[in-house]
Amino acid sequence: MSIKIAVLAKQVVDPDMPPSAFKIDDTLKQVTTPSTIPPVVNGFDENAVEAALLLKDALQASVTVISSGTNFALDVMKKPLSMGADELVLLDDEAFGNTIDTFSIATILASSIEKLGGFDLIICGRQASDWDNAQLPLGLAELLGMPCITLGKKVDVVEDKVRVERVTSEGYEVMESSLPCVVTVSNELGQPRYPTLRGIMAATRKKPTVWTTNDLDLDTSTLEPKVHLRDLFVPVSNQECEFIEGNDEIEAAKNLALRLREDKLI
Repeated sequence: MSIKIAVLAKQVVDPDMPPSAFKIDDTLKQVTTPSTIPPVVNGFDENAVEAALLLKDALQASVTVISSGTNFALDVMKKPLSMGADELVLLDDEAFGNTIDTFSIATILASSIEKLGGFDLIICGRQASDWDNAQLPLGLAELLGMPCITLGKKVDVVEDKVRVERVTSEGYEVMESSLPCVVTVSNELGQPRYPTLRGIMAATRKKPTVWTTNDLDLDTSTLEPKVHLRDLFVPVSNQECEFIEGNDEIEAAKNLALRLREDKLI
């Protein structure tokens, strides 16, 4: 069985960068990072790439990675290619920069998917590490008229259906859907594979397809943001520490209880 798989991957600020390097541009309301700290592919999206490649290993499947945003770092976004994906499509336009407005981004991605001829299976990470809202896959499925299964830890295609082991608070449940379908995966799927040297060399020779607003059949009015970012700031946390002492452990405990009562904490 031959299937077409799309993986949605997002370029994000490295969540493991030192807090001291985390800065905010108050004018643009954007996170700024030093040039020495490059962006990364969203971690859950790497799990989505791995889910697609596992299917490619088992079936005749093609894997296309699609990303929407601005100022892409090609070395970063080519990582899915070095892992084994077949194609990379970058939707790169200043109009695509408002990543907090998931409806607009879902509209852009839906248009690109239709331009690419559609897919049997669209796999996404459960959420992105920048806004953590987990809304885009659901919105995309709605726009494309597809069912959506979330929080997968294992994804299989059996005949014309997708079977997903879906993470729950008590373990997992098995769900099936007809194709085409949107599936989101979580880190329970397992560690994404490391790129091989051959894969890295092959990825350097592949050129991504780059589209702007003009390349997509989009009514620009649909890109008017539904969500506006009012403010972006680092919370200020003031911490004070006081040592409660006593001549022995019993007296120290008594003094602590008295102090907590004075502060109306007990």
